Amino acid sequence: MTSRRDFFKFAGIAGGAVAASSVSRVAMAALPEPVIQSSSNTMAPVVPNTGRPYNPVVTLNGWTLPWRMNQGVKEFHLVAEPVVREMAPGMKAHLWGYNGQSPGPTIEVVEGDRVRIFVTNKLPEHTSIHWHGQRLPNGMDGVAGLTQPTIQPGDTFVYEFVARRPGTFMYHPHADEMVQMAMGMMGFWVTHPKARHPLIDEVQRDFCFLLSAYDIEPGAATPKVAEMTEFNMWTWNSRVFPGIDSLNVRLNDKVRIRIGNLSMTNHPMHVHGHEFVVTGTDGGPTPKSARWPEVTTDVAVGQMRQIEFVADEEGDWAFHCHKSHHTMNAMGHSVPTLIGVDHSGLAKKINNLIPDYMAMGERGMADMAEMEMPIPDNTLPMMTGQGPFGSVEMGGMFSVLKVRRDQKPGDYKDPGWFKHPEGTVARKYTGPIAEPARFSAEGGQSMPRVRKPAAPTEVNVRKPTSHGEH
Repeated sequence: MTSRRDFFKFAGIAGGAVAASSVSRVAMAALPEPVIQSSSNTMAPVVPNTGRPYNPVVTLNGWTLPWRMNQGVKEFHLVAEPVVREMAPGMKAHLWGYNGQSPGPTIEVVEGDRVRIFVTNKLPEHTSIHWHGQRLPNGMDGVAGLTQPTIQPGDTFVYEFVARRPGTFMYHPHADEMVQMAMGMMGFWVTHPKARHPLIDEVQRDFCFLLSAYDIEPGAATPKVAEMTEFNMWTWNSRVFPGIDSLNVRLNDKVRIRIGNLSMTNHPMHVHGHEFVVTGTDGGPTPKSARWPEVTTDVAVGQMRQIEFVADEEGDWAFHCHKSHHTMNAMGHSVPTLIGVDHSGLAKKINNLIPDYMAMGERGMADMAEMEMPIPDNTLPMMTGQGPFGSVEMGGMFSVLKVRRDQKPGDYKDPGWFKHPEGTVARKYTGPIAEPARFSAEGGQSMPRVRKPAAPTEVNVRKPTSHGEH
């Protein structure tokens, strides 16, 4: 993060409602200094030192945007610009984002705060920002051409409104949306309750991240923005496994995870080892009468889901999207299936002619995780990641919930791999094995066709007669 030198020394911006409009060069001197972040590590929560107190969130592989208080208004500065995002070690993508990263920094405020956000455009084209899910004046909604003029390259606009309701929201462009969101322009917004809320529990761990997808050809670095269906990089906060940090919690912590989806398909999010309840959506807290225990919840396009559970089972628990292709990297849709086909040595020969050729192994896709097949530069293996027992064979939208009894309160450091108590790990069996029962009957139709015996057929043969016979 860049120096916060002079961040709190600026003052003098008039209060009151300000329409989304261009800021002159003279007024630029009064802008808060933009804070830029280039690290892809999960940053510690930002504990508020001004304004009303709240329990901050932790943005997975991200950070929270600092602010300044100016005559009772909480001021932020977002810079829309091209960025380089490391998706995982070994691959970097050329994206668009905010303040040096994609997605941009999380904005945290308190219910009732008056918020002023300066937005400077350093993109090669115009932009805007829509505050997804917020209640605000129509002219602050950020839809280019409908509620405001576009923010031209080099211009700074200012948005100002009151954070009227607590909850989890998002921000993203509403100008050339297909291109700009496909390039990674998005961010999280959290409005904390101003007082104890009957539907919002206090938690010890509060995580958030955004779901997005990209189509980046092997060896390339820029997404194909016109792609609508065949994405190959499924990301949490523009990171893929094994580049997604683990969620590290203390045994018996109450845990909240906020998940927003700005990809182009739904994602069934699945947590191992625990049951959770959906406690909120982008519409607000979920009534307690509408909650039920789950282990998977579907997050549709443009939605947010807030899940909560007590981390009462120690271990390293998988946490992932349950669409199997979404836990792979750079998955090629045209990879031929060669299960059961002996093609030993064939892939190597074809690679001499077609360097990027890949085929599924004859025993399944796991062969590919074991092969040391050459891949293009700036590309990740489809299945990767090393755990304490070998290859995890995952990618994309996958991480680990690490629950530890000796994790200190407020400590988010990775505790390493879980040390299993003796006798609690599945192991190879070497004793006698009885012949297992097998189902061998063929299935039948539920509504078989009834064949009636055919009636005898009488055939009358008429021979032709010669002309003139009678």
